[in-house]
Amino acid sequence: MEKSLVFQSDFGLVDGAVAAMYGVALGVDESLRLFDLTHEIVPYDIWEASYRLFQTVQYWPEGTVFVSVVDPGVGTDRKSVVAKTRLGHYVVTPDNGTLTHLKLYVGIESVRRIDESRHMRGDSGGSYTFHGRDLYANTGAKLAARQISFGEVGELLDPAAVVELPVGTVEHTAGGVKGFIDTLDVRFGSLWTNITREDFSSLGVPFGSQVEVAIRNGHTLVYNNRVTYGKSFADVYVGEQILYVNSLFRMALAINQGNFARAYSVGTGLSWSIQLKRVP
Repeated sequence: MEKSLVFQSDFGLVDGAVAAMYGVALGVDESLRLFDLTHEIVPYDIWEASYRLFQTVQYWPEGTVFVSVVDPGVGTDRKSVVAKTRLGHYVVTPDNGTLTHLKLYVGIESVRRIDESRHMRGDSGGSYTFHGRDLYANTGAKLAARQISFGEVGELLDPAAVVELPVGTVEHTAGGVKGFIDTLDVRFGSLWTNITREDFSSLGVPFGSQVEVAIRNGHTLVYNNRVTYGKSFADVYVGEQILYVNSLFRMALAINQGNFARAYSVGTGLSWSIQLKRVP
């Protein structure tokens, strides 16, 4: 099995933070294979960090180690942990909600608190603001390099106690289904909802049919229109809107070769609800 270590953060690439984590990892084992999930998480956005792990982790080989550092509470008493998913991946991260989506939709088998006395870099000095480099990259690299076992990370914690962020539920309504806009397909501005393919399929809408879509920000109606339900963007003309099943098997809205979020000033989170109704 290859020794792979995958990094995610909100650091961006405009300074040396990511390179420093790389350096620490290679200092542990130069044969490690290092990859980036993303370093463009919106600063401090734990929800997005959690979602991107859910989007990605399950498609990597069993045993892959991920280091996720979106950590507005760095240096506080929040826990630093390694979680093992039910699919056999390891995630090194602060226990601040970053594990929410993996816990809900993939499953977490076990969690261990990182023993900082054993796994903090020896020359980190009196700095408490870069655990991504000094603790998480170091621990993740040792785990990926098989220098330590999962059992040697630290004390065992109860997976049920892992910090979770609030997640909206899907509600079935008369002739429709209602959920929330979880995140964006960022580069293209498509809206990704928490309404699963199964939730929507219960409406019995065939491909090519029109679906009434209503989007609200709180109680304010932001968007209300009929949209074609299609398999892919090419099922509508350029500039037209489409409802489709995204790569995570959830319902999504897009403009063919356009940006839905920008066109209609739509955001994400629990204040942004969406209702899909079958057109009679």
